[in-house]
Amino acid sequence: MGLNALQGVRVLDLSHVIAGPTASHYLALEGAEVIKIEKPGKGDILRRSGKALAPGISIGFAAINLGKKSLALDLKTSGGKDVLRRLLASADVFIENFRPGAVARLGFDYAAVSALNPRIIYASISGFGQEGAWSSRAAYDHVVLSAIGMSMMQGMEGQEPMKVGFPVVDTATGMMGAQAILTALIRQFRQGQGAYLDVSMAQAGLQLMWPDASRAATGAGDAPRIGNRGFSGSPGAATFQCDDGWISTAANTLVQFTALCKVLGLPEVHNDPELIDQLALQNGGFIVAKDADRVHALLVQAVMHRRVDELEKTLMAHQVPCAKLRQLSDLVASCQSEALMTLPLRRTDYPLGVMTDFGSGYKSDQSQEPDLPCAPRLGQHSRDILTGLGMEQAEIESLILAGAVAVSDDD
Repeated sequence: MGLNALQGVRVLDLSHVIAGPTASHYLALEGAEVIKIEKPGKGDILRRSGKALAPGISIGFAAINLGKKSLALDLKTSGGKDVLRRLLASADVFIENFRPGAVARLGFDYAAVSALNPRIIYASISGFGQEGAWSSRAAYDHVVLSAIGMSMMQGMEGQEPMKVGFPVVDTATGMMGAQAILTALIRQFRQGQGAYLDVSMAQAGLQLMWPDASRAATGAGDAPRIGNRGFSGSPGAATFQCDDGWISTAANTLVQFTALCKVLGLPEVHNDPELIDQLALQNGGFIVAKDADRVHALLVQAVMHRRVDELEKTLMAHQVPCAKLRQLSDLVASCQSEALMTLPLRRTDYPLGVMTDFGSGYKSDQSQEPDLPCAPRLGQHSRDILTGLGMEQAEIESLILAGAVAVSDDD
């Protein structure tokens, strides 16, 4: 659970879909007031993507927009622009993830915004950064995966490229954006200074791949594609098919590999100089196979008729790092029924169902995570936000009538 350390911080979030909203999501989890500014009519496209928890609120949207306020604002109108300027005067953070140049054409680039509020932290989130020949390229997660080499790292040599099974770069970009904003907020609190932050999906992806990205940047070439085998190179670090499932093991050291072989009925493999590099063992390093294909074949044969649950328990009892391959739904169910580990699950009621999420992703002895309401309906807080700016009801109604502001259907 979070620390609620950002209580009193106001964030204006013009971003949409995943990366930008994920950044502001982590700020909201720590107590920040996040005002999500959306285009009247349909709002964020993620609202309509996937199973709905309420009209205009999908599970995916709810997961990263919990506790935010929604202001439906048309920034192509003079009235909409005036509202945003008023909000910017007292905001601490401004987030946008439009294609580079789009916000400047609306009159809200960093120069214009910092002139209104020199203390503001302005975060631009994009696919490939604000500068360079690729800066204007449209970007989605799997496109960036392909551009930065991540898709060429999945699978085995000779196989077709493969993307990661979830929007990993979008998510990492949101996390990196939140980290950058938090760092800038510390400086803002201490020195009263604002900052411009250029956060890109490409840079976030490279950070995720840092060992291999550094290897390539240093001129050492690309890392080999190893599929489901472990990064240590040990023959005991791989994924094996059992009789009724799959199991991953990480028997990297001599003690771990010896225990693995003992459990599998292969007690002499680690001592066989034709199979295992004995010098590497003497030097205290990871297990190195002299005949990797043969060792792997022996392990495959020894595992294939085992029951996966039984093998997982036995290997854990022998201190061999391992895990049965599970679906996400299996993990959540097992954690709840068998208390495998403590997950900070939080449930939020919506008209069409209950959403469960995992909170801020960590626990603390000082946890004070805010009690966040449901993800907002489009324009749900428009009236309240404008009233908070000191606007009279007549002025608010005029903006609504002109199409500069929209309110939710329930208002």
